[in-house]
Amino acid sequence: MLQASIWLVPAFCKKELSFLHRMSLSHMEDMPLSHSGPQGTHRPSWKQWFLYSTIVILLFLCSFSTLILTFLPLKTASEPCVAKFGPLPSKWHMTSPKLPCVNNTADWNLKILRNGLYLIYGQVAPNTTYKEPAPFEVRLCKNKDVIQTLTNNSTIQNVGGTYELDAGDTLHLKFNDEHQVLKNNTYWGILLLTNPQFIS
Repeated sequence: MLQASIWLVPAFCKKELSFLHRMSLSHMEDMPLSHSGPQGTHRPSWKQWFLYSTIVILLFLCSFSTLILTFLPLKTASEPCVAKFGPLPSKWHMTSPKLPCVNNTADWNLKILRNGLYLIYGQVAPNTTYKEPAPFEVRLCKNKDVIQTLTNNSTIQNVGGTYELDAGDTLHLKFNDEHQVLKNNTYWGILLLTNPQFIS
């Protein structure tokens, strides 16, 4: 995977440079023949400056991208690391890789143990018979920040997304009132997709 990632950018760069080369030749062919004039009066047009600037910027971006892919590739998780809570009465269910990625700390709460890109998924089933004054609100929180809020109490909703998480981050699903959701039809889970790996 690493070799494929490293060679992908140069191949892309070659295609772009070839395209720019053809543009340059085409531009030169389309240039009208200018009448001879005093020496030193000819200056490159703005189109030429734009073309040369584009080539320089593209070369810089290709070099920078190659360095990034060389020294900080994304490594696909070799072992599945998954955790899921619910629906009740089921509690936390977790896979057991050699190097765990998460640790459950309480119901609906867990702690991230490894840096990486994670997929959070889940389902929230509102209790339509709930009539208390507290407004319906379900929050997915990362540490002290709310990263997603659900407020529609008329239909089952999905919760989650892909997030870059660091070791030590805590995640929890919070309800404005414990009776606002049907916990026998509500759950959430997390899956480690990739984790960055530095090459020494």
